[in-house]
Amino acid sequence: MTHSARVFLQVVFLWLAGLGAATQFAKIALPFNDVAQLYPAFTTSIGWLLSIISLVGAVFGAVSGAVTGRVGPVRLLMFGLILGSAISVYQATIPGFYALLTSRVLEGLSHLAIVVAAPTLIAQITQGKARNVAMVLWSSFFGVAFALNAWMGLPLVQHFGLSFFFASHGCLMAATAGLIALLRLQVDMGQPEANRWNLAAFVNIHVQTYRSAFVAAPAIGWFFYTLTFVSLLAILPGQLPESIRASVTGLMPLAGIMLSWLLVPLLMNFVSSVTVIILGFGLAILAISALFFGAPLAAVCIALFAVLGLVQGGSFAAVPQLNSSAEDQALSYGAMAQMGNAGNLLGTPILLAVLWRSNEAVMLAVVIGIYTVAIVLHLWLAARRRQASTA
Repeated sequence: MTHSARVFLQVVFLWLAGLGAATQFAKIALPFNDVAQLYPAFTTSIGWLLSIISLVGAVFGAVSGAVTGRVGPVRLLMFGLILGSAISVYQATIPGFYALLTSRVLEGLSHLAIVVAAPTLIAQITQGKARNVAMVLWSSFFGVAFALNAWMGLPLVQHFGLSFFFASHGCLMAATAGLIALLRLQVDMGQPEANRWNLAAFVNIHVQTYRSAFVAAPAIGWFFYTLTFVSLLAILPGQLPESIRASVTGLMPLAGIMLSWLLVPLLMNFVSSVTVIILGFGLAILAISALFFGAPLAAVCIALFAVLGLVQGGSFAAVPQLNSSAEDQALSYGAMAQMGNAGNLLGTPILLAVLWRSNEAVMLAVVIGIYTVAIVLHLWLAARRRQASTA
C-alpha cells in the first residue's frame, strides 16, 4: 500500500470515529419521543438525557486538549471509542432513568476524547492541500452522522426498537476501534509538561489556551457558530409552511456540508482559513438581511446554512494552519469542543427567549449581532497574531 493510500484510509477511519461520536447525540435526539416513552415518570427531566453530554464538554473541553498532550491522541481516541462502545451496549439493556443519565455523563467523556483526539491525529498525518481537504471532511462529521441516522437509524428503531439501535451503535464503535488499531497510528506529541492535576492546573490550562490568539481563535469563532446553528435549525423551520417544512429542514444542514466540501478547499488555495470563516459569517449576515427585503424564508434558510458551511470547514482547518505543534493543536481542538458545547447549551434558550419576548425580526437581528461580534473578534485576534509575529 502506498503512503498516500495509507493516509487516506487513516483519515477515513478517523472520520468514522467522528460519526460514532456524533451519533452519541443523534441516538437520543432523533428518536427523542421513543426515548421519552420509556420513562413516562420523568417527562420534565428527559431533556437532560440529551444535553448532559454538552454540559460535560462545556466544563472539561479545554482540559481534554491538555490530556491529549499528556497521554497521546492515539491512546485517548482508543479510550473514547472503547468506552463509548461499552456504554452503548449497556444502554441497550434499557436501564432505569438515573442509570441511563449517569451513563450519558460517562458518554460525554467518551465523546470529548474522540472529538479532540481524532482531528489532532488528522492534522498530524496530513500536509498541505491534503490537510485542508481532510479537515473539511472532518468538519462534516456531525451533519453527516445526523443525516445517516435519520435515513438509516430511525428505520432501525421503528423495526427493531431502541435496544437494537443502541447495541448497533456500540458494535460499530468497537469495529471502528479495531480498524484504527490495525493502522498502528503513531504521532509524536513532544515532551509534555509535568503538571499536577488540581484546581490550579485546571485554571492554568484555560489561561494557557485562551490567552493565545493562535490556539483560541478557532474556538472563539466556533462558539458563535454553534450558538446559532442548532437553535436556528430548530426555530426557523417552524416558521415555514408545513408542506415544505420537512424538505427544507433536511436541505439546510446538507447545504452547509456540500458547500464546505466543495468551496473551502478551493478558497484555501488563495486565502487563509480565518478569511474563509469571516467570509462565511459575512455572507450569513447578508443572507439573513435578505429577509428584511422580502426574500422567501425557505430560500434564505437554505442559503444561510450553505454559507455557514464556510465557517464550519474553515474553523477546523484553522487549527493546524494557526498551530504547528501537535500539543497546541490538541489544546485548540479541546477549546473548540468546549466552546461548541457551550454554544449548543446556550443557543436555543437564548434565541427562544428573544423570540418569545419580541418577534422573529428581533431574533434575526440578534443573530446578525452575534455574527458581527464573531467577525470583530476574529479580526482582533488576527491583529494580535500579526503583532506577535513582528515582535
